[in-house]
Amino acid sequence: MKKIFRKLGYKIENYDFRLIVYVLLLSIIGVLMVHSATVNEVEEGLLDTTQKQILGIIIGMISMVIISFIDYKKILKLAVVIFILNVAVLLYVRFAGTTYLGARRWISVPGFGTIQPSEFSKIAVILVGTAFLCRFRDKISTIPILLLYLVIAAVPCALILIQPALSTTIVIFVTVIVMLYLGGISSKWVYGVSIVVAVLAVILLFAVYQPDQVILNDLVEKNILRPHQLNRINAFFFPSEHKDLVYQQTNSIMAIGSGQFFGKGLNTTTYESVKNGNFLSEEQCDFIFAVVGEELGFVGSVLIIALIGLIVYECIRISRATNYVGGLIIGCSIAALLGVQSFINIGVATLVLPNTGVPLPFVSAGMSSLVSSFMMIGFVLNIGLQKGRLELK
Repeated sequence: MKKIFRKLGYKIENYDFRLIVYVLLLSIIGVLMVHSATVNEVEEGLLDTTQKQILGIIIGMISMVIISFIDYKKILKLAVVIFILNVAVLLYVRFAGTTYLGARRWISVPGFGTIQPSEFSKIAVILVGTAFLCRFRDKISTIPILLLYLVIAAVPCALILIQPALSTTIVIFVTVIVMLYLGGISSKWVYGVSIVVAVLAVILLFAVYQPDQVILNDLVEKNILRPHQLNRINAFFFPSEHKDLVYQQTNSIMAIGSGQFFGKGLNTTTYESVKNGNFLSEEQCDFIFAVVGEELGFVGSVLIIALIGLIVYECIRISRATNYVGGLIIGCSIAALLGVQSFINIGVATLVLPNTGVPLPFVSAGMSSLVSSFMMIGFVLNIGLQKGRLELK
């Protein structure tokens, strides 16, 4: 193996096998949880959900290894092309994509399943944003350059938002803001944005508690806010008045609590369980943490959170060791994205956040999410490999 690394100009000591172990452990637990959540379902197609999850890990691992050996600086030169291709695919989804439960987010592949391009938009946005910030780093605090950066990021965000996929849009938007900070934007902008966010939060609270919710209903009429999104906001703030809307989250909390310390065990046959009692929909994806809590208990839940934390930490540690700002931005942005997405998924399952669908990285069912997450880890691994590469040459 050392010879392979040397031929590519890398040192095997700089390959973070520890990060790979964390990711694999989390993915293996994910397969077990997905299988447990879908074991009683009758599925059509060549592969069932568990088999697709295993295939996703295999494809993801291969993608991760390939990307980890390609100099990310070379990939950054293709960032604009990758971004344009992704936007083109999102446009295709908009007009010819597959619709499920009122959302048009997928491209159907006969006999295989579906692909969700918005999951790969996360990578495209990080790459094009990094390339932009590296090129205009000295001017990023100027209004024209900052606006151009935000407009570029807004294109895929808008196409994803109208699918609709609000949660994915939020994850990408937060990542875009983190990238600005990493790119060296003036602290004045940071303080300014913080104030704006605080003001918007106050306005949201006012709009929620306003009699008849005039502002929010006006946003719905203008199609800025979808009716189901307003319902979820109301259910979060007024759960006792919207018990039917927080039904899933309430059941999710009960499922997590019922697992107690060590859980009920894998593939529990208890009727009152999440999968046997039909208390949740999409438990293999959006509410996979409820299955973890019920079957693996407090210990399993803590293990999942710990592994996610270790993955985020390793991404940041590797990125901070690089001497190129592009590597820092890519690695830390990936860490932020994985962390924010995990927080949203677990937050929804525990009623800390309003109900919105977003997969738990490496755990939830979904090949697109799984493969894109592995690809991101591949970029981080390559950032670590760049250390000391010049000395080998």
